[in-house]
This record gives sequence, C-alpha cells and structure tokens, in this order.
Amino acid sequence: MKNYGFHMIFVSALILGGLPVSSAQDSQKPVATVGGQPIYEQDLMSVAGPNLLELRQQEFKVKSDALNQLIRKKLIEVEAKKKGLTTEELFKQEVDSKIAEPSDDEAKGYYLAVKSANTLPFDEIKSQVKQLLKNSEIQQAREKYTDSLRDKTQVSTLLQPPSVQVASDPARMKGSADAPVTILEFGDFQCPFCGKVQPVLQDLLDRYKGKVKLAYRDFPLSQIHQHAEMAAEASRCALNQGKYWEMHDAMFADQVKLDKADLVKTAASLGIDQDSFESCLKSGKYKAMVEEDIEAGSHAGVNATPTFFINGEFLGGAQSEADFVTIIDRQLAAATAKNSVLASR
Repeated sequence: MKNYGFHMIFVSALILGGLPVSSAQDSQKPVATVGGQPIYEQDLMSVAGPNLLELRQQEFKVKSDALNQLIRKKLIEVEAKKKGLTTEELFKQEVDSKIAEPSDDEAKGYYLAVKSANTLPFDEIKSQVKQLLKNSEIQQAREKYTDSLRDKTQVSTLLQPPSVQVASDPARMKGSADAPVTILEFGDFQCPFCGKVQPVLQDLLDRYKGKVKLAYRDFPLSQIHQHAEMAAEASRCALNQGKYWEMHDAMFADQVKLDKADLVKTAASLGIDQDSFESCLKSGKYKAMVEEDIEAGSHAGVNATPTFFINGEFLGGAQSEADFVTIIDRQLAAATAKNSVLASR
C-alpha cells in the first residue's frame, strides 16, 4: 500500500448491485414456477417495485447510521492512540475541559421551556438542570470534535445504497459520455412536476460539467395525460432528424401545446422538416419503443414521474437541487474511493 503520510481507514465495501433484491436470494434462481414457467425475484419489481425500493432504502439508512457511529469510534481510537491516551482521557482533555458551566439564566431558561414536564420548583433542581445542560453540550462538542478528525484521517466510505441497473439510451443522453455519474430520468412530457425539475437538471449539468450526464426515457402516464404518449413519440421523430433535445426542451417549456397540431408547429419552429415529422408522428412507428421504455421503468419500480436513477440510486419526484447534489457527491466519492483502493493494491 502507498504511504500517504497519514492514517487511513478503509470501510469494507457493501455494494448492492443489480436490482434491489435480497442478497440471500440468487437472482438467477426462480422464486416460483407456474405450469413450468419460472418467476424470478427481479420480476417482483414490476408489481411491488416501489415497496421493495422503500425497504432497501430503509435498510441502507440503518446501515449508514451504524457505519457513521463506527467511523466516529475508529477516528477517536486512532487519535487517542497517537497521543498515548484512552478515548475517554482524550475526550476529557480536548472537549470536556473546555465546556463552561451553564449559567443560572441558561438553566432557568431551559427549566421554563420544559416546565410542563416538571412539578418541582427550579431552586430544588437547579443543579440537576445545569448538569443536564452541560452533558448535552459535552455530547454535541464530542461529536463535533470527532467529525473534525476527518481532516487528519482519510475515511473512505464504500457503503452504497440500493442500486437498480436500468439501461439508458446513448442517443438520448446529454453531457460528456465519459462522465462517471449518470442521471437517468423516467419522465412524462405532460407531467407538470417533470417540467418543474428541468431547470434543476440543467443546473446540475452545468455545475458538474464533465462529471455528470443526463439520460431520458419515456414513461407517459396516459391514464391522466392524454397527450403524453404522442409527445413521447414526437420526441423520437425529432431524434430521427437530430433534434431530440431541442424538441424535449420545447415540449417541457410549454406543456399545454402537446396535441398533434401543436407538436407539428413546435417541430417546424425548431427547423425540423415538417412533412417528414408529421408523417412520422402519424405512422406511430415509435409507439413500440415508447412501450419498451415503460416496461423497463415498471420493472425498475417506476410508478410515477419524474423518477430518477443516479448511477442506479433511486430518487423520486421533483426534488430540490440539494437532494440531487447529495446523491451525486456520494456517487462521485464512491467512484474516487473505489479507484483509490484499486490503485493501492
């Protein structure tokens, strides 16, 4: 292993690859057979996908919280060993000794804030209230101190959330092809929430230029959006003339103009050959391809739009840029950590 001149903590990798199913079950073996026809665990996604995703996400949160506790414990142990102290001695020296005693006013303020839970007069429990406040402050300060040790110790967290492997279409991709993070959107051109999130996605591409690419697949909710499927087919007709993203952006920019006549007008305004486009739209030649996207989404657990898979990590709904950033940064860090581990071997 290379000598970097500082302590290194490597957390064992747990990557839930493929569809988010139980690791105890071999996904290549059927979970049932009907008249000799097998049903595989991955087939459950088309029926119970959202529920399975939620379970795996809950499992990841529990593991992530436990991992963070263990990382803090390791950080303190490493620092204590460097100074020839026990962890408790280190805490007392670096944290506890620097916490001042709460004032009478602070204690009185806390007492009044929770007075409904007390029946004893303040003067009788003042010392206990002060100790409670000090213990709370010490605990917060200890956590803050422990987290500050990350600046001295390299922590590579390889624990990954459930991952759903869904193929994207290179022809409907924006951004550098070599970008390590892919945001795959399953969307509906008539869905207002899909329209709302488009500026956020563009901001992310600008913010992570060269590191993030955007892919799109169709998931028209035809039961509630009567023009959604035709709009999806229209995007394919525009793709056929090299104007996919222009048509994509134009339809999301004005979602009330998605009937056939408006789609033809929009295409013409983008420099798309009107006759060819109209003929393409009328033929329904891309209907089957749109259905393929819907089927792929259903098998991945998609049941609403927009739904995103960021390097396979699920994110549902028109979320804020901060929500995307959290996952993108995690995926970038995971890629960096993985490369570091491989390079050190």
